[in-house]
Amino acid sequence: MRLPQSSNQSLYLRFISVSVLLAFVLMLPLGSRAATQQLACTPNKLRFGAITVGQSETQIMVLTNTGSTSATVSSITVGGTEFTLSGLSMPASLAAGQSVTFNVTFAPTTEGWTGWTQGTITFSSTTESTTVPLWLAGSGVNSEVFTATPASLAFGPVAVGSSVTLPVVISNLRSRTQTLKGFSSVGGGFTVSGPATPMVISPGQSVTLNVTFTPPTAIVSSGGVLISGPGLNVPLTGTGTATASTQLSVSPAALSFGNIVVGDTGTQTAVLTASGGIVTISSASSSSSQFSLTGVNFPFTVGVGQSVQVNVAFKPQQTGTASANLTFSSNASDSQAVEAAAGTGTSPMVTLGWSASTSAVQGYNIYRGTAPGAYSKINAGLDANTSYTDSTVSPGTTYYYAATAVNSSGEESTYSSPVQVTVP
Repeated sequence: MRLPQSSNQSLYLRFISVSVLLAFVLMLPLGSRAATQQLACTPNKLRFGAITVGQSETQIMVLTNTGSTSATVSSITVGGTEFTLSGLSMPASLAAGQSVTFNVTFAPTTEGWTGWTQGTITFSSTTESTTVPLWLAGSGVNSEVFTATPASLAFGPVAVGSSVTLPVVISNLRSRTQTLKGFSSVGGGFTVSGPATPMVISPGQSVTLNVTFTPPTAIVSSGGVLISGPGLNVPLTGTGTATASTQLSVSPAALSFGNIVVGDTGTQTAVLTASGGIVTISSASSSSSQFSLTGVNFPFTVGVGQSVQVNVAFKPQQTGTASANLTFSSNASDSQAVEAAAGTGTSPMVTLGWSASTSAVQGYNIYRGTAPGAYSKINAGLDANTSYTDSTVSPGTTYYYAATAVNSSGEESTYSSPVQVTVP
């Protein structure tokens, strides 16, 4: 019988390498804002347009505490004899971010353009004394050239991110043609559209403008549509409301990474889906350092009905089962969405394989050493297969492997050519 010799013995190796995951910490600049006055009045300009003498027009103002602490307004005054203020009792306490509304009324007493009346609304509070410039303008006329139907538009509550459009009809009341030179909107969240201008409007003729309110935030908004030519103004009001139905979901419900060699990295994909509104994901955290997100920059948005995939990495630091919760923070009504993850860290191993002997053999022995030729047998009994997995290796160690063949009489061949393996 012929035993395999080292010269013709082919020993090959499949090594499960241990890769290294580079962890990057994303440093986001902290937001900063220059100091600003704590109280703010919006809009910052009031154009009342042409008002018939003896009549009046009232517009709504919004006073907001933009600071981070509460403020008590002790007094408020307005300049201009034809302008009055109402609807705000003193003192007025405003929590941080709180808004209150009050009315400013223009009641012309003489016919003809009264000129631009400039003044200031001055707020005195417990935290500051600030003069907030507010431009007030209006015109007294014997009779109005155009009329608006309705005279003002109230949009009521509108969800943030949604839009509501209402029409306003502008009619020529005079017996001769009039020119509508243009129109524009004032106030946060209001836009106006209509026919191309300038346009000539015949006696009794009307034109429709469409005013849209898209609240930027969940606060009260006020403004107006100024129609140049006749100098007509249409007051606007609306309130933004939070969208309670906005949801962020994560799938699958749990990520299972299975067995991952310690020091190696496994990656799986989680899917984030937005419903009911646009969702902005501001950050994410993991309850275990062995699980992390890769390749994600915050913040990012997910459109309504849209999905975004994110990669979750598992890098076990020791053997055994590990688990974690990954929490995604967003502006959705469920402000935190959680993804569970689990996996098992296993020891590094080396898998050997060799060509079968051309002679009849009972099996093979596998030898290992830390220097060529200085071997110790590592298999407990003859291996009838042509492969062997060594799961007793240590990271950072270099090993030399060789195999022998054993016949039915117990005779053993010489070592095969050694194979060198370094475990990271």
